[in-house]
Amino acid sequence: MSLHPTLQPYADAWNHSVEAISELVQPLVEADWNRRTPCPGWSVRDVVSHVIGLDCEMLGDPRPIHTLPRDLFHVTNDQQRYMEIQVDVRRHHTAPEMTSELEYTIIRRNRQLRNDAREPGRTVRGPLGSELTLEESMRRHACDVWVHEQDLRAALGRPGNLDSPGAHVARDVLLAELPRVVAEKAEAPRSSAMVIDVHGPVEFLRTIRVDIQGRGTLETAPALGPAVTLGLDWETYVRLACGRVTPEAVSDRVKTEGDPDLAAAILRHFAVTR
Repeated sequence: MSLHPTLQPYADAWNHSVEAISELVQPLVEADWNRRTPCPGWSVRDVVSHVIGLDCEMLGDPRPIHTLPRDLFHVTNDQQRYMEIQVDVRRHHTAPEMTSELEYTIIRRNRQLRNDAREPGRTVRGPLGSELTLEESMRRHACDVWVHEQDLRAALGRPGNLDSPGAHVARDVLLAELPRVVAEKAEAPRSSAMVIDVHGPVEFLRTIRVDIQGRGTLETAPALGPAVTLGLDWETYVRLACGRVTPEAVSDRVKTEGDPDLAAAILRHFAVTR
């Protein structure tokens, strides 16, 4: 038995990022685990706890039975409460406990992936009882772990891997949300187009077209006379799309052309994950 070829790139991207996380946190002293990360409300320990918790759930481990304290002001909805359980239950774990659990979880997950013969279209359980395909689950997971690797790098002053396999998975995951941002949230005019031009370690130019019914689609062909063009570097794109910074905080790194009101509306709704 072996992993389906369609799923292998996501497994490889996850493995690259999670091994990088393990390497980053292995030498940390206890105080470093309390450093704040760009992920709202989470320390280095919290981010690593989240990564461990995600993989434990991918392994099918039972979720911890744990009651959250009431003073976690960054937790405001059911999705965040769901994710916070795996984090809060580890908040008093020591550095050796954290690194040991992370290493053991990586070993278990690699063993699971080597022996996983499920088809990409197989339905699996997601957060809060949702259902999605195994392919989509692994795709999102590879993206999530790479984004959290970047959170840790920012907190520890260790930049890198902006063009790793996980970065390319993250690009596709984040871009897939742009049509909804432009057409539904920013309410771009019908029969209009928006172009995003990203440079840096991961480069791409994409067009989001809004049809006469108001539906948005993502295209690789450039648009002539788009309503809005956004130009920014890859790292800023990720930080905005993942809710790590506000548009105001990085206004000097985002070049906008076209309708200023529509550009502002798109940027206001740019965060698709947190």
